[in-house]
Amino acid sequence: MTRPRSPEHPSDTGRAGRPSLVVRPQSHRVYVLAFDVAVDRLVAARVGLGGAILDRRAVDRPRAGPDLERVVDVLARFGRQLHDAAPADSVCAGVGASYCGMIRPGDGMVRYGPHLGWVDQAFGAELGRRLGLGLPVAVGNEAHLGAQAEQRRGAAVGFQNLIYLHGDVGVGGGIIVGGKLLGGDGGYGCELGHMIVNPHGGRPCGCGSRGCLEAEVGERALLDAADLIGRDAVRAVVDDADRGDPAARDALRTIGDWLGIGVANLINLFNPGMVIFGGMLRDMYPGAAAQVRARIAANVLPVAREQVRLRTSALGDDATLVGAAELGFAPLLADPLGVLTRTALRPTA
Repeated sequence: MTRPRSPEHPSDTGRAGRPSLVVRPQSHRVYVLAFDVAVDRLVAARVGLGGAILDRRAVDRPRAGPDLERVVDVLARFGRQLHDAAPADSVCAGVGASYCGMIRPGDGMVRYGPHLGWVDQAFGAELGRRLGLGLPVAVGNEAHLGAQAEQRRGAAVGFQNLIYLHGDVGVGGGIIVGGKLLGGDGGYGCELGHMIVNPHGGRPCGCGSRGCLEAEVGERALLDAADLIGRDAVRAVVDDADRGDPAARDALRTIGDWLGIGVANLINLFNPGMVIFGGMLRDMYPGAAAQVRARIAANVLPVAREQVRLRTSALGDDATLVGAAELGFAPLLADPLGVLTRTALRPTA
């Protein structure tokens, strides 16, 4: 008589021979350090398996030009604090970081960080050296990581084709096709913010062109009439629009029209199942949604628009941070036994 399989014996396959070893890291005992470098803020977190944020640190980032030394100093200090505060029996299995710029795959080099002048800055290597944990730092573009986080943990779970638009000072993008990130030949693909939507009389863009999507819908476009900058200022304009302020409502409608042109082009090109608005665009989209939908209705092929869903980020401000954590977990998920063995043997700093 065959003995029934029991949930208490997960390695019992019901077949003859020695049962296979099952490796199941516990989410609260295995974690990564995740870092998010945005234009206006620096965030560090200890993140468990499954994307649970267990502990975090954050500070404002002044807009003061190239600041590699300060960024690395702050993040390394936060990282060490988070590592030292972790339970004694827990294991740090990796480190991932999100940066608001173009990242060279493999070594975490910031090739171009447009808003604060970073050019060829060895961010990943320097942060790894200063952390002193003996772990490499995997670095990714913030919008690419936000797209992957939303697909795995957020609004687009179950979707294989999606577009994620991330608003910071500018606009970044992540496109997932057939379940895989569209990275481009050098890893610098999906710069959706520099798609031209207003070639005649468009606003100047930081990239040197005019009429780019980020020039027409980014922070500066919304706040041009106010002597303010930053995410809080954007939210203040959105709040004013919610209260019925005519100027704020007009600003959001104008933003929505240009955003709708960009989204319509993207839907025609990629036929996504979902378009997600994250970062600053998550705040702006509700007040601009009517214009976005009108542009889609007018400019997208009927068969491409009939199934597409428009959503705001389910992960909110943590989308890029969760994406950085997923990047840090990638080696563990690819080789759990090998990574945990190497980590257990690594001397503590």
